[in-house]
Amino acid sequence: MFLHGNGERGNGRDELGFTLAHGPIYEAWVQRRDLPFLIIGPQLPLYGLDTVGIPYLTDRKIETFPKRLESGVPPRNPNYRIDLPMDGRLSDSYFPFGPDGNVFGWNYIESDLLYILDKVKKEYRVDSSRIYLSGLSYGGHGTWYMASKYPDIWAAINPIVGWGHPDLMKPIAEANIPIWCFAGGRDRGHEKVEHFYPGVNKLEELGHNNIRFTVEEDMGHDVWTRVYAGEDIYNWMLSYQKKD
Repeated sequence: MFLHGNGERGNGRDELGFTLAHGPIYEAWVQRRDLPFLIIGPQLPLYGLDTVGIPYLTDRKIETFPKRLESGVPPRNPNYRIDLPMDGRLSDSYFPFGPDGNVFGWNYIESDLLYILDKVKKEYRVDSSRIYLSGLSYGGHGTWYMASKYPDIWAAINPIVGWGHPDLMKPIAEANIPIWCFAGGRDRGHEKVEHFYPGVNKLEELGHNNIRFTVEEDMGHDVWTRVYAGEDIYNWMLSYQKKD
């Protein structure tokens, strides 16, 4: 299951194509990669956020959906250049929002996500011991949230540029869910790297022993472009299978 970021929200009908912009669906459909997964890509509603002046929501056009070519693949968009120095930052106790995540996040439709997952399990050949959860930005926060609330579902999770609140970590640690989390060293929004340390340190304090935390020091917020375009994250996920 892949949880997109804030910019790919929509009405789940004619705006569903925005979910093709990034992540494993973009890789499998637009870039024609043979990824060995059934990929579930739900769409988070707008909840009126397109009316409050967020440019990447108000200025987007349906015509800009990523397109699958009849043959070949389109060139990838270049990574954003961030004109800031690379500098390590220490953790602090300030969080822009609480354990439920940012405004109108994936926690608002958690029951829908469970329904979709259950429906896919009933209608397709699904290995229930190999259900993985990955998400970017808003979806990274959603990944931590869903893992905390439903720790028995996931064989492994992959939050990208979305930190986990320390209050979410106890169920994740008790289930010892394998985690590979990514942050951008030059990310200066709500996803500053210093916000990640309290959560991952809390996991270790609680005895969790299977977490990777990677900071892409040369990147800003678009770390997902590198992660999903590579092979490592998919191979890492497939190396884990839930035991009965």
